[in-house]
Amino acid sequence: MTRLPARRSVLAAALGVSWQQRLLHHHGVPAAWRRRRCSGAGSKAEDSSSPVTPMLKHLMFKIKATGPITVAEYMREALTNPVKGYYMHHDMLGEGGDFVTSPEISQIFGELIGIWYVSEWMAAGKPKTLQLVELGPGRGTLTDDILRVFNQLGSLLNKCDISIHLVEVSPKLSEIQALTLTGEKIQSELDVTSPVYMKGISKAGIPIFWYRELQDVPQGTSFYLAHEFFDALPIHKFQRTEQGWREVLIDIDPKAPDKLRFVLAPSATPATEYFIQGKEARDHVEVCPDAGILIQKLACRIQEDGGAALIADYGHNGNKTDTFRSFRSHELHDVLIAPGTADLTADVDFSYLQTMTQGRVATLGPLKQQEFLKNMGIDVRLQVLLQNSSDTAMHKHLLQGYDMLMNPKKMGDRFNFFALLPHQRLAHSDQKANLQHSKSLSTSVAGFGELVWK
Repeated sequence: MTRLPARRSVLAAALGVSWQQRLLHHHGVPAAWRRRRCSGAGSKAEDSSSPVTPMLKHLMFKIKATGPITVAEYMREALTNPVKGYYMHHDMLGEGGDFVTSPEISQIFGELIGIWYVSEWMAAGKPKTLQLVELGPGRGTLTDDILRVFNQLGSLLNKCDISIHLVEVSPKLSEIQALTLTGEKIQSELDVTSPVYMKGISKAGIPIFWYRELQDVPQGTSFYLAHEFFDALPIHKFQRTEQGWREVLIDIDPKAPDKLRFVLAPSATPATEYFIQGKEARDHVEVCPDAGILIQKLACRIQEDGGAALIADYGHNGNKTDTFRSFRSHELHDVLIAPGTADLTADVDFSYLQTMTQGRVATLGPLKQQEFLKNMGIDVRLQVLLQNSSDTAMHKHLLQGYDMLMNPKKMGDRFNFFALLPHQRLAHSDQKANLQHSKSLSTSVAGFGELVWK
């Protein structure tokens, strides 16, 4: 299958800003600042007669019943509502979808990720069990590439009990994942009380299990993967005003009753009091509580059972402000138009993730994708593939994929890698307090230092 060089992050990198129209107070008083334009570089102007989608009707009914909703509630409903959510019932990836991810661009990406997990498994002392847990596996392409690496390194892993555990809420995507990984359609489990709602066997004979929540995945030595997962988790947005911090909410536009608008809460909300730090210097802040809770769960599991977690996403280190945006048909899209028909996303705050580990584990990164993949040996792997193929079209495809992954103006600088590791993975003494910011210690971890096979 031809892999596509299109990517939502490339468009986002060109955008730079994302708000439009005027932000109003709850009761219609104009705010002192304007939303920046979402229909800026790389996006299309929205049709003034945009359709009233089932999700929009649902949200308007909710707002009429209970008042303006948070951006977090808007994202949660628009993306994962069981009946009308964007992720729940259609395939949004690939040429016919709304965006393309790195695994669809080049097989090299997934192969190098697979090698990272083998490297960490070896560093952990080659435990007898290896649970690979992927959060939000998309079409299953990345896991499929990783399993191919595991198969190729069978002589190294032949005494290890490997299992795959996929955390996926979308019925549609879980069907596609099953086809990708097992080659057949899998029926859902009849026992509705079981945390496993689907299970199968990979083409190489490795058991695969599907869950809706991380907490349902069995405890044990696990290696976690989250590629473009955290960016889709719901965020709260806050704006500094002359009266103090106010949460950004979403309301019905009184001038256009079939449209939504952003408003400011008239007073501080509980979220404002809880999430805004006293030393905050920015005027606009996005906070993702779900990401913090998830990181705490991962950190606790790794602290108790060992293993590691690798997170790859676009994001920042606590310095960005407004990153909330939408994509449809590979184009930037107004976040409030036709909800339920487009992807919603916001940059990951890696500094927040690091804080939320609460020192239970060591963290490495964030590190730019081009640096991580270079350390993993992408240049060597590319040359091997080019030498093993005489097909001109394949050469072109490999080189285009490499450029998309590594070019700083494309995905090379846009994406970051971030790892959670047991403290003992990086030190043999009482250096825990200094581990999180140590560059010298990171050289022993593949990707964050140059990969060395022993």
